Amino acid sequence: MTRQTVLVLGATGGIGGEVARQMLDAGWTVRGMRRASHAANTANAANAANARRDGIEWIQGDAMRREDVLRAARGAAVIVHAVNPPGYRNWADLVVPMIDNTIAAAQAEGATIVLPGTVYNFGPDAFPLLEEDSPQHPVTKKGAIRVELESRLQRASETGTQAVIVRAGDFFGPNAGNSWFSQGFVKPGQPVRKISNPSARGAGHQWAYLPDVARTMVELVARRDTLGAFARFHMGGHWDEDGRQLAAAIQRAVERRAGRTPAIAAFPWWVLPLAAPFNTTLRELGEMRYLWRTPVRMSNARLVDTLGREPHTPLDEAVETTLAGLGCLPAARV
Repeated sequence: MTRQTVLVLGATGGIGGEVARQMLDAGWTVRGMRRASHAANTANAANAANARRDGIEWIQGDAMRREDVLRAARGAAVIVHAVNPPGYRNWADLVVPMIDNTIAAAQAEGATIVLPGTVYNFGPDAFPLLEEDSPQHPVTKKGAIRVELESRLQRASETGTQAVIVRAGDFFGPNAGNSWFSQGFVKPGQPVRKISNPSARGAGHQWAYLPDVARTMVELVARRDTLGAFARFHMGGHWDEDGRQLAAAIQRAVERRAGRTPAIAAFPWWVLPLAAPFNTTLRELGEMRYLWRTPVRMSNARLVDTLGREPHTPLDEAVETTLAGLGCLPAARV
C-alpha cells in the first residue's frame, strides 16, 4: 500500500508535534514545516539530520508565506493546521492569513484540513453543555478569531475542500508547551511545592490530554472518507466536575514520586491585570477567566458514534506523565 503524506504545520509545537509522531507510528509519511533557526548555508544539512533522527521530512518555511505552504503541501493528502504565531503575539494580524494559506494549499492538492479547536469560540449563552452545533457568540478577541477560522473552513468545504475540526478542553501533556497546566498550576522545571488552582469552587472544567487528542485526530483522518465535507467533533477528555480533581491528581502524583503532599492554593488572579500590559501570555490568561467561573462541559456523543469510543488515558497516569515531562518530579522509583 502506498504511504500517504501528511503535512503538519506547527510540528515543532505541542499538538502539532504529538500528531506528527502518532501519524508516523500509523504509517504515514510526515512532513513538517518550520521557520529558519540556522544560517541559510547550514539549514539544509540541519533539516536532513533531523529527518534521519525523528523520521519527519522537515521543510524550511513560514506559514505566513503562501508560496512556502504551497511548496510544503505538494503531494499531501492531509494538512494538519496546528500552527500559531510565535509567542502567541499579533493574533489578529497573523492567524487568519495563515488559515487562508492552508486552505489555498489544500485546494491545490485536494487535501483534507484538520484543525485542533477549542471552547473559546463559545460564549455563556451556549453553556453549560457544548455540542458541535451550539451557537458561537464569543466574548473575547481570541474567540472571535476562532469563529472566523472555522467559518473560512466551512466556506472552503462548500467548494470541495474537506475540513475536520476536533475541539477539546484545555491541553495538558508532557510536550504541551504553553498551557494552563504548566503556567497556572505548577512551575516547569521545579519541584511541586504548591499547586495554584484557577477554578472557582464547584465550577467544573474540561481538560484534554494531548496524546489522546492526537490519537483522536489520527483515527478520524483514517476514516475521513466516511466523514462529511465539514466535520466537527467534541472530545469529552477529562471532566473535572468540581474544579478540584486535577489539582488532587497532581497531589497524588507528587505523593507517589516524592513522598510529600503539596498544598493547593487559589490562583492569584489579581496579578494578571497588573502584568497584562507587559506580558502577552498573562493578558491572554486573564481574558479566559470566565471559563473558570462556570461549568463548561463538551458532549462527545458524535465522536463516540463515529469512532466507537474516545481515546482516553486515565487521569492519574496522564498527570504523572505530564509532571515528569515538565521536570517537576524526581525519577520514578524502581
